[in-house]
Amino acid sequence: QVQLVESGGRLVQAGDSLRLSCTASGLTFSSCAMAWFRQVPGKEREFVAAISRSSLVTRYADSVKGRFTISRDNAKNTMYLQMNSLKPEDTANYYCAADTLPGVLRDLAHQYDYWGQGIQVTVSS
Repeated sequence: QVQLVESGGRLVQAGDSLRLSCTASGLTFSSCAMAWFRQVPGKEREFVAAISRSSLVTRYADSVKGRFTISRDNAKNTMYLQMNSLKPEDTANYYCAADTLPGVLRDLAHQYDYWGQGIQVTVSS
């Protein structure tokens, strides 16, 4: 059974930093491209960042470029999202996702095969 478990979300103030983690089990983590998405109530799930299997390629949404950094440790089956200079508009439920299909890094939610349960990040102004 595949499980993706996010951790690290909490309430922070604008300008603060936060690191999210996603630990995977039940799949060959090193064979999957991984991504972070986020969602606020009433809106579609939004792409945040993605990372290739070997970490050689990363991709970011324009809204987080230069502030967020995605990384992974295949030995620990874990992916990270370092979020710096947080803004109130970064407030959302953050989800990690796994893509088992090789190829380019994808930015649409329906292209990902497995999902975590999500974790709340709240940035106060």
